[in-house]
Amino acid sequence: MIPFAKGHGLGNDYLVIDEKDLSGPLSAEAIVRICDRNWGVGSDGILLRVPTGRADFGVRILNPDGSEAEKSGNGLRIFAKYLRDHGHAKGDVFTVDTKGGVVECRCQTRDGLVKFVTVEMGRATFRPAEIPMTSAAAEAVDVTLALGDGAAVTATAVSVGNPHCVVFVDRLDDEETRRVGPLLERHPVFPNRTNVQFARVLARDVMEIRIWERGAGYTLASGSSSCGAASAAVRTGRCDAGRVTVRMPGGELTVHVRADWSLRLEGAVEEVCTGVMGREFVERYVTGGGR
Repeated sequence: MIPFAKGHGLGNDYLVIDEKDLSGPLSAEAIVRICDRNWGVGSDGILLRVPTGRADFGVRILNPDGSEAEKSGNGLRIFAKYLRDHGHAKGDVFTVDTKGGVVECRCQTRDGLVKFVTVEMGRATFRPAEIPMTSAAAEAVDVTLALGDGAAVTATAVSVGNPHCVVFVDRLDDEETRRVGPLLERHPVFPNRTNVQFARVLARDVMEIRIWERGAGYTLASGSSSCGAASAAVRTGRCDAGRVTVRMPGGELTVHVRADWSLRLEGAVEEVCTGVMGREFVERYVTGGGR
């Protein structure tokens, strides 16, 4: 029996599991089954609490296809709420170690529960080697990418601790997001694959995006995608540095893009439920590796 908590940030949901409650490492097959919305618990990923010597807490971010992400803005906000609400974090400010670096989380509580979380997401970089991306350009800004279907897009690639490919468009289209997103996610220039955002700027401080998330597919909201898109909008001159509101189907987040390209992400977060995975499910799919 494995306990878990489920939370979401604007409809982007994650399960929080503590590694100490597992009898062994989670296999890719187990992650896929747990995240499956019909055959498992259902989520956009797993936040696995792990020991660390670099920060107050450690987390591994596991995608629903079994792969691992370096960083997740919504995942970190869900994880921060879990830590504070369940008494693991004794204060409102603490650090979390991710594969994409150590970040600071700041919780705002009301009636004894965390309602709003701010995360210092690190710095944006457009240097291809740091994204990573194979490109001869000094920065991956407004580069042309040929697609497997014969078409091409102009994109700006950026890392905010994990890779992003931002395509600015005049009109957002969910069907196009689902069609072109996978082509860009697995484009040969991204050796580790990439998250994809289609973005439309509405004002100097407001934009809206659609998201194809690496390892998860079409997603209602994403914190790191918001950071990537806002950074790309500032870098290409479409938005001003400072506070940028990013709207998504699940709601909106605020990204502060500073002059040194450091990023702060702000938004609401909710816990959906807590529970335990049943013994039969765990023995067959988690510890037994069955299908």
